[in-house]
Amino acid sequence: MINQVKPQQIKQLSILEDDNYQDGLKPSPVLKWAGGKTQLLPEIKKQYPQQLQQGKIKTYIEPFFGGGAVFFDIYHNFEIEQAYLFDKNIELIILYKVIQNDVNALIEELSILESKYLTLDTENRKEFYYQLRDDYNTFDKQTDANNYRQEWINRAAYTIFLNKTCFNGLYRVNSKGYFNVPMGRYKKPKILNQDNLIAVHESFKIVEIQHTDFAEVLNYADESTFIYYDPPYRPISETSNFNSYSSLEFNDDEQKRLRDVFTKTSKQGALQILSNSDPTNYIDDPFFDELYQDFNISRILASRMINSKGKKRGKIREILVNNY
Repeated sequence: MINQVKPQQIKQLSILEDDNYQDGLKPSPVLKWAGGKTQLLPEIKKQYPQQLQQGKIKTYIEPFFGGGAVFFDIYHNFEIEQAYLFDKNIELIILYKVIQNDVNALIEELSILESKYLTLDTENRKEFYYQLRDDYNTFDKQTDANNYRQEWINRAAYTIFLNKTCFNGLYRVNSKGYFNVPMGRYKKPKILNQDNLIAVHESFKIVEIQHTDFAEVLNYADESTFIYYDPPYRPISETSNFNSYSSLEFNDDEQKRLRDVFTKTSKQGALQILSNSDPTNYIDDPFFDELYQDFNISRILASRMINSKGKKRGKIREILVNNY
């Protein structure tokens, strides 16, 4: 494991326990997340259901939580009573459970990592990064992520550290679930954002976090529920097959199973939005137009951000589907 800075080397942390500390401070995504919805949020907000504005929505569900930009916006702007946040990425769920249960300890671990990393020269940073990445990949990928454990604090800190120091802030794993992104080139990465971690902790007080399949929404959906689905996107070309946020494949059969869940939760009365890629950007492929023909489909423009070649990052269409 990485040699850590001794606790006495850390400056005293002023972590406030006052429940009102974060009043008015909007939580935001903890991680830079490929496919995150921060940039698309203005377009998604235009399609929020009127019932949300009217205070009729009591429960929010997000079965592919990822970076969580939509949840944080809804939590900050509307009076919801309960939220259920799901994801199949085990490290993501462990991180969010640590923020929910032990945010102060996580802040201390991140302060140690940041203090150590920022004092190193380029070569020693490289050694530090790859050793930590190797250590990160030794964590048990079969652990029960729904059974909280104190030893996850260090593991969650590694997730944030790698995300803030890796190439392009990209989270990618191979078929075995091992994180394999190379080191980035940042002179002074902001590894610890204490205020935001506490704001996220506050938002999680109304949240149940689960490492589970998206079909779990069927157990919670009713007329007072709003659901936002942000699944791994369907590739729109042979060279854009990036959905390796976890080692699980999300193919067309899974897209169809998701449509079936969307249909069932609609019958249960839930209001829903779903986002995905638009295959018609490059070819005549009406996959989603046919799959969601019983619902409302709109197209919005999004920036391609994860392409390694800057010239290929540009505006493409994505789809939004809703049932109201």
